[in-house]
Amino acid sequence: MKIYPAVDILGGKAVRLYKGDYSKKTDYGDPVEAAMRLKELGAEYLHIVDLDGAKSGDTPNLSIISEIASKTGIFVEVGGGIRTIETVEKYLSNGLSRIIIGTAAVTDRDFLCKAVSLYGDKIAVGADILNGSVRISGWLSDSGLSIEDFMRDMQAVGVKTVICTDISRDGALKGTNIALYEKLCQDFPAIQIVASGGVTALEEITELKKVGVSGAIIGKAYYTGLIDIVKAIEVAR
Repeated sequence: MKIYPAVDILGGKAVRLYKGDYSKKTDYGDPVEAAMRLKELGAEYLHIVDLDGAKSGDTPNLSIISEIASKTGIFVEVGGGIRTIETVEKYLSNGLSRIIIGTAAVTDRDFLCKAVSLYGDKIAVGADILNGSVRISGWLSDSGLSIEDFMRDMQAVGVKTVICTDISRDGALKGTNIALYEKLCQDFPAIQIVASGGVTALEEITELKKVGVSGAIIGKAYYTGLIDIVKAIEVAR
């Protein structure tokens, strides 16, 4: 199982939000420095979210994200407002390893199908879940799709990796939703599930590994000192 420490970028700073609320953020300084510290701790994968891009549908933090990919030299995936093939190509040509399509996976199926057709497993999809329903537009709107229906559609498209975030747990330090990930792994074995939201203890990483997720994203628990990334990587292996 892979560990993906998270670096969320808002206004050029590394931040963590509470349950996706832009007004409830904690600033953790320079995102490039944050990424380099994580590499020094042994991280081989990074999960980057452009929170500005998630709102605007543009790439306002492209230079910072490209610098992270270049300086760390490790696997870096990015999500946040990626809605066109041009944006996908822009990120890939700037050294990013994988592109995460979120809202557009729901609102623009033609774009998703084209991206998967062109780039295969370099495309992942983000499923942000609240009360069993997939949320879009920076978690602000209900798509009307259940997670089960959404996953069936992703399977039909040929998506290889889905990053599932339980919004109710994200940034809340209340533990992750093991039952949700276990069910998704059982019901959709052809898709690699990456767990996101609320991972707060090494024991949860052990449990996630047991239920079959391919990876786990760790955010606030690392920044607040609840999880030692070095130990998390050891447990995941």
